[in-house]
Parts: sequence; structure tokens; C-alpha cells
Amino acid sequence: MNKMRYLSIEGVIGVGKTTLAEILTNRLQGQIVLERPEENPFLEDFYVDPKRFAFQTQLFFLLSRYRQQQELPEPDFFHPVLIADYLFAKDKIFAYITLSEAELLLYERVMEILEPRIRKPDLVIYLQSSSERLMKNIRLRSRPYERSMSEEYIRTLNEAYNQFFFNYNDAPLLIVNATRIDFVKNEEHLEALVEEILRERTGTSFYNPAET
Repeated sequence: MNKMRYLSIEGVIGVGKTTLAEILTNRLQGQIVLERPEENPFLEDFYVDPKRFAFQTQLFFLLSRYRQQQELPEPDFFHPVLIADYLFAKDKIFAYITLSEAELLLYERVMEILEPRIRKPDLVIYLQSSSERLMKNIRLRSRPYERSMSEEYIRTLNEAYNQFFFNYNDAPLLIVNATRIDFVKNEEHLEALVEEILRERTGTSFYNPAET
């Protein structure tokens, strides 16, 4: 597969980034790196009372993601590609939404120290979807710590993700319109998406299967 050795898959909660990471790992005989949100002891409390638990939740995520990034395995002959279901830089999206001005100031100082030490992906895949589709997926999987999520929060998060990735230029970026595709149950959708991911690219490109 061309020169890509490290892929990051991103998208709002419920879009299917972990599922796609697992599929690609099997297809490409890669190594997978999964974010583990359930390990954050503040997360469930955050969804109940965001204002009170935002800073603890965000700092735990930032430091745990940093530690995981520092321990990334190197691709090898048997596992030529590394596939992660998150991008370290996206941590800022949540911080700018949830933290107070004073908390954000401290957060940015910590992030300024950590971010330059993070390895950049060879390709970032942003799975973009409608807020309605995201809420449907979240309700279907019914994870305990997600049950109290509001539609307003998902809409706000979706807008923030779109703004972040439409201005992202730290690595080649593929923006996928995932609203109308099902790469889990529809083999044709999956094959077309995998083919698009494996193309060599620079800069930002868009994949909108609804128009093909």
C-alpha cells in the first residue's frame, strides 16, 4: 500500500471510527491503536455535569493519549501499517468547547509542551456525518457513559469537528461523507471506501459517495 505507514481515523462520537480502524487493520495486516475512553474515571460524571468535571476529564484524556502516543509500536515486515482510531491533535476540540477561560489557559500550556513530541500520521481520515445519524448510532450501541449525551452537545461537537478539520493541514487529510454509507454491512460501500483510502494523496481531498 503506497508509502503510508501510520493512519489516524477521526470523527465525532458514534461515527464508526473504531469499527473502521478494526476493519482496516484486518485488511492491511496492520497493528491497531485504540483510544480507551472507558478508562477515564471522570467521563461518566462529565456527561452528567459537564461544567464541574470538564477539566479533570480533559486533562486525563490529554495525558493518557500522550502516554499512548509515546508507546506507539513501529510498523514492521509482518505489520506494515499502524492504524489508530483517534488523532492526538483533536484533543483541543473538546477543550475549546468545555473548558473555562482559566482552565483553557492552563490546558494550552500543557499542550504546547506535549504536542511537538507527537508523531504525525501519514494520512488522517475524517469520517463526517450528520448529527441525526450520530445520535441514532449512539442510541443503538447504548454505552452506559454515553446515555446522558444530549443532541445539543452532539450538534455542538459536530460543528467543532467540521471547523477543526476544514482548517487542518498538519498531514494529508481525507474527508469522507459517511452519512449515507454503511461500511460494516454493505460490502460495496466498504470496498469503495478502502480503495479511496489507499490512493496516494497530498493536502486535503474529499470522498462523497452520495454523488458517485
